[in-house]
Amino acid sequence: MNASPRYAPVLRRLHWLMALLILVVYVAIEQRGLFERGSTARFAMMQSHFWLGLTVFFLVGWRLAFRMRHGAPPVTPALPAWQAGFSKLGHVALYAFFLIMPVLGLATAWTDGKILYLPFTDIALPAPIAPDKELAHQLEDLHGTIGEIFYWVIGLHVLAAVYHHLVRRDDTLRRML
Repeated sequence: MNASPRYAPVLRRLHWLMALLILVVYVAIEQRGLFERGSTARFAMMQSHFWLGLTVFFLVGWRLAFRMRHGAPPVTPALPAWQAGFSKLGHVALYAFFLIMPVLGLATAWTDGKILYLPFTDIALPAPIAPDKELAHQLEDLHGTIGEIFYWVIGLHVLAAVYHHLVRRDDTLRRML
């Protein structure tokens, strides 16, 4: 386990890389409306959203493996039990989001009959799911709803870090810097 007061360097890098990727994923999907349907720019925004989301999916596996190997440094001073419980719940929710959302996005695209190309190629990924417009619509709604909920979860994560740093004055934030 971790004897250092900070997370292992690889975990810190993965945390900030994934934070940046998630920001770009959200920007890409929210700003796609700036571009006309069928335009190259809108296609690029959608492909960015899709492939960066899948990148997050693959990075989270790597991150979880390193987290299991290196552990987490303790918060100093120690958290009250109720705060530690909320912290664990919040982190489980974030990791579930990182895993579930890309799978939902992929399933949505495939059931909608979308052709998914490997980036910068004309190679299409075969869809293992038959197109089903009704299912695609349901999956897209679920994907969008969870995405909206996670604006709040991500916001609470950031606010908790600021609270710990400025109000509680513990080392929660410094462990990840």
